[in-house]
Amino acid sequence: MASWFGFNPKNDLAASNQAPGDAGAQAPLNMTPSPAGLSLYLDTQGLVTRIAGPLAARLAVTATQRPLNDYLCNSSALAADIPSYQQQLLELDFNGRGGSVITLRGWLQAYAEGWLLQLLDVSDLVEQARSSDLRRHVLAEAADFAQRLGYQSGERLQTATVEVLCELRQRLRIPSVAIALRDQAGEWRVYAQQNAYNSQAWRDEQALGRVFDDMSQASPQQLSALTLTKHPGLQVLFPQGLGFITPYQHQGVTTAWLLCAGFDAQLHAPALQIADWTRLFDQIGSALTGRIQALQQAHQQDRQSALQGLLGAGWWTFNSHDQRLQLAPELAATLGIEHAGELELSAWLEHIHGSDRDEFRVRLNRLVEGGHSFIQCLRLQVAGPCAGYSWYRLQALAKGVGKSLRIYGFLIDISDIKEQQAKASQAHERLSNLIASAPAVIYVQRHDDGALLLEFCSDSLQPLLGWSLAELQAGLLAEIVHPDDHEIFFDRARQLLRSGAVSCRYRLRDRQGQYHWLLDESKLLRDELGRPREAVGLWLDITEATLAAERIRESEERYRILVEDSPAMICRYLPDLTLNFANRPLADYLERSTEQLIGVNLGEWLSSEQRDAFAQRLLGLTPEQPISTAEICMQLPGREHAWWVWADRGIFDEQGKLVEVQAVGRDNTEVRKAQQQLFQGAKMATLGEMATGMAHELNQPLNVMRMAVANTLKRISAGEVPAEYLEDKLKRIEAQVLRAARIVDHMRVFGRRSEAEHALFDPMQAIEGAMSLLRDGLLGKGVELQFAPVDFRVRVSGHGDQLEQVLINLMVNARDALFSRLERESDFAPRIALSATLLPEGVLIEVQDNAGGIEPRLLERIFEPFFTTKPAGKGTGLGLSVSFGIIEQMGGQLRAFNREEGACFSILLPPALNPNP
Repeated sequence: MASWFGFNPKNDLAASNQAPGDAGAQAPLNMTPSPAGLSLYLDTQGLVTRIAGPLAARLAVTATQRPLNDYLCNSSALAADIPSYQQQLLELDFNGRGGSVITLRGWLQAYAEGWLLQLLDVSDLVEQARSSDLRRHVLAEAADFAQRLGYQSGERLQTATVEVLCELRQRLRIPSVAIALRDQAGEWRVYAQQNAYNSQAWRDEQALGRVFDDMSQASPQQLSALTLTKHPGLQVLFPQGLGFITPYQHQGVTTAWLLCAGFDAQLHAPALQIADWTRLFDQIGSALTGRIQALQQAHQQDRQSALQGLLGAGWWTFNSHDQRLQLAPELAATLGIEHAGELELSAWLEHIHGSDRDEFRVRLNRLVEGGHSFIQCLRLQVAGPCAGYSWYRLQALAKGVGKSLRIYGFLIDISDIKEQQAKASQAHERLSNLIASAPAVIYVQRHDDGALLLEFCSDSLQPLLGWSLAELQAGLLAEIVHPDDHEIFFDRARQLLRSGAVSCRYRLRDRQGQYHWLLDESKLLRDELGRPREAVGLWLDITEATLAAERIRESEERYRILVEDSPAMICRYLPDLTLNFANRPLADYLERSTEQLIGVNLGEWLSSEQRDAFAQRLLGLTPEQPISTAEICMQLPGREHAWWVWADRGIFDEQGKLVEVQAVGRDNTEVRKAQQQLFQGAKMATLGEMATGMAHELNQPLNVMRMAVANTLKRISAGEVPAEYLEDKLKRIEAQVLRAARIVDHMRVFGRRSEAEHALFDPMQAIEGAMSLLRDGLLGKGVELQFAPVDFRVRVSGHGDQLEQVLINLMVNARDALFSRLERESDFAPRIALSATLLPEGVLIEVQDNAGGIEPRLLERIFEPFFTTKPAGKGTGLGLSVSFGIIEQMGGQLRAFNREEGACFSILLPPALNPNP
């Protein structure tokens, strides 16, 4: 037998449907077939041989000679031993027409040579029991649902409601079920919903509008009469055309709805009447809405407590009979009051500042006696880390009279407001003082029938112009405007009325007849209809600023003329050498216009070595030492190299970063050419002075070769020329030839003109070259030449041949001084010592002799041009001067001083910034 809720009604109906006359449910043994009901005749094999009775027409199977189980539902199938069912009350479910089930009850008894199964229809009794059990189970589960919802947390409540709907849907086999509640805007919205597979009718949080509003006051019986056709609004809820709704009402107001889509309550749950559905949803809706309301109240109370704690606010009450005051817990905690915020009036007065205490006591007495409510701002003593007095706004009301008199109120912390008021008052006073003493005049003009009339001026008008407000109101203002500024002054009012704001400058005459430049800034104020009401503005004295700007403009004009007409080359460029300004002399020199040079990189006219040196020099600029001077070589296409003396000045930002460089340069090419010619002339003069020594140097190898040839010829004439002897003489002649060739080659290289630009070289090579030219000549004259080899290598920037020229000059001067002393002292041992030392500042080269030194009074002039201590005809006086210039161009220093045995010349050369180009 099919059971909708899974329960079996057989046990429930057995007691009330027993066979007549037998309390133990025993059927009579001999019973004639009943004309009502159904009679089945069976043979001894259990086959149905005959069917009789009015119920036979309702059976799905009416054919005979078939087993009894073919007529029964599977749930009522009987065992094969039919006689064993005799004398038992049987309740069987038969297959009816159209898939229906017919529940019949009866007895099996012996009849003729077989059996007779006589049955009566008990479907109504079974359905009644089933309905009763259904209602009992549904209401029991509704109570369980309500209990479960009643203790859920706010985070879990909606999920628990969905679970309840899921169980309800499965129990009643509803395709889609939902609960709708009102949101804060008063519209109905789906709170929770549950659906069978592929039958969703609503979305989570779906807005349902106000479709229930006109049904909220209807009774459940009235709602049961509504259909989709009678109420079109229900079509919105049930677009599929089938649905059922049940309200939950609290105190006559509907607060929730149960929605069942795809479900006909009368067809699918006929056992549940309208009252059953009402009781079902009353329990669920009551628990759900009650829990929501409780959670909202708890949340609101927590929020109110937190807000009162943040504001330092709260309620207070006063009992006039026992003179006791009660405070809100949050307020009591702020004020440091214990005992649950209850205290005597005298203790409360102790918390009030002495200046506000009497006023509060008087006002409270008037409230108690006459009911005069009041509001008072007073200072209360607070506890905690901010202990002290804070401002509070106290409100007090009274209700009732006599013994029913209730006094209550509210307190709120207004310390911030009081502090802001104090600051605003101070700021207003400072502003008033500032307006009165400032060079600006604040004015107000009233709009009157299209005209702006002066109505107010600040007190600074008198010190600034000397006129009074009354004099300006009498029409003087237009009279004291400078005649050249009349157009600006009169156009000001028209522009202000047209655009609502104006800013202009014009001159006004003061009482002494002097004109002042004033900046007039004004704004038009309008009323709520947009009509002009008044203009508020100020006159700011900008006379000094205007005159200063004029002077600056004139100064800039003079500066522009000076820069443009200056014969010097002036420019500005960025740290990456990009030009952003160039005057005309620089543009003419570079054969471009000033506009074409903007954005061009100055490095286009520099070699790679010059660019590196330029960049390194800019890196050395600092805010403390922003100036640098150098001589740079420019490579001009189609022209010879140009030499400029260049001075840079760095401009730095607030962080000390170089942002721009201002530079001034002049062409130094002719001077450089003259220096080069001077250096070359000095070099050739040195060669001239060395000619005698060079002749001696060349005579020595020639003499050796002549003697070797003479000896060889003698041996040849004697006929004795061994091969070994001849080979030895030829090798000696070859060595002397190579020696003479080296001397000639070195003299040729030394006499060559130096390159235009500096190059990197090893100073040790210059030392070795100078010594190779002079060593043999000095040794031949008896002068000892000393030099200790070094174990370092360093590179410097300049010309190696010029450094060699300097060293030769210094060694020749030392040689001449030594020969002078040797003439006076025949036993004197002359000596020249060279040394090279690597220092942090660079390489130090020293040339020292033991000739006795230089007179101190001559040391200061020794590097002057044409100054010499040699006899007439033996010196030009340019050697040391030229040497000084050469070392200076290399960025080094040449110094002369005396030591214990003689004079010492030192050369300090800085190392190259990029020793490995």
